[in-house]
Amino acid sequence: MNAVAEIRDIKRYMREVGEQARAASRLLARAHSATKDRALAAAAAAIRREAAALLAANAEDVAEARARGLAPALLDRLMLTSDSVEAMAEGLEQIARLPDPVGAITELRERPSGIRVGRMRVPLGVIGIIYESRPNVTADAAGLCLKSGNAAILRGGSEALRCNRAIAACMHQGLAAAGLPRTAIQVIATTDRAAVGELLTMNQYVDIIVPRGGKGLIERVMAESRIPMIKHLDGVCHVYIDDRADLQQAIRIADNAKTQRYGTCNTMETLLVAEAVAAKVLPPLAHIYFDKGVELRGDAQSRSIVPGIKPASEDDWYAEYLAPILAVRVVKDIDEAMEHISKYGSAHTDAIVTEDQERAQRFLREVDSSSVMVNASTRFADGFEYGLGAEVGISTDKLHARGPVGLEGLTSQKYVVLGDGQIRT
Repeated sequence: MNAVAEIRDIKRYMREVGEQARAASRLLARAHSATKDRALAAAAAAIRREAAALLAANAEDVAEARARGLAPALLDRLMLTSDSVEAMAEGLEQIARLPDPVGAITELRERPSGIRVGRMRVPLGVIGIIYESRPNVTADAAGLCLKSGNAAILRGGSEALRCNRAIAACMHQGLAAAGLPRTAIQVIATTDRAAVGELLTMNQYVDIIVPRGGKGLIERVMAESRIPMIKHLDGVCHVYIDDRADLQQAIRIADNAKTQRYGTCNTMETLLVAEAVAAKVLPPLAHIYFDKGVELRGDAQSRSIVPGIKPASEDDWYAEYLAPILAVRVVKDIDEAMEHISKYGSAHTDAIVTEDQERAQRFLREVDSSSVMVNASTRFADGFEYGLGAEVGISTDKLHARGPVGLEGLTSQKYVVLGDGQIRT
């Protein structure tokens, strides 16, 4: 269907996409692991081969987005480099090397009747992914869906349409090389927002929706979707520097957690420091932040230690800045730190820096977030860094999947029973 027809009849176009995805999902569900891995390897090779074309398409997208006044955080997410193109290819190859979860039977146990009962991993079916900027999501999500036996319907932002289409073309080369249907991976070919509305109601074709983007996008999806979701709303991530921390280590972690990249959901947005070490750790940290252009907003105690810190409002403790802005608060101890995280956090990623193992264990047990860390930067909360190959998103929900969602999170389990003629009496 051509672009004009799509715009004229979004409902019909989306129905065709859904029907094709459902048919492709049945073929993928029974595809052999070697076939899926061959497709992933061929897609990675295509991405490397087409690197110049991908970067050119991305440059056009970035130029247009900058002219339209796209926010700096979104521009940062939109931009590709040679390194990030290579990372996409490496991500697909890493997914190919991972064990295929589909068909694996676990927990097999014999019952008194003689039957054996276990659980088998199976694909979810058709996964709809709605995302903004980040063209790398096109490769990551498509690769994960392919390996886990799911068909993917990808709806990227209008600001990345050229690049998303170019990446999808590489994925289609991989599918063709393995004899798999190209409709297993479909990028919505229109920027009309009505396409999103249709996708969110297509529960006869789509099994799971994964929104990746800003709060406005995710709130819209939560309000309109008739389909179960894997999602997180905010990334209000904390680092707590304990009074028993290695302070040099704490400074490195707090610097990296904020400044390694500003526009990501696992970037630290609030720094909590125990009052016993605040006078020692805040001045050198503030010097690093100020040198890097980070604006600090803090409570009265932090401002008394570092005069350059601006006053923080109540809203700052809830804020996901996605920018070079950091909220800073001095707390009495680990209990006050955890109370702050419980009240203001978003259950995404929180870290403690401490040499006290008992406190570290308390933090791990009591902080109710999808990723909880000891002596490490929050920037590690990522599917690639966790060894998942890539991630389709991060979930802060407590059912089905939590944290970075990789292959296993894109499957479900069904009970299987193995018998030898048993009948129930």
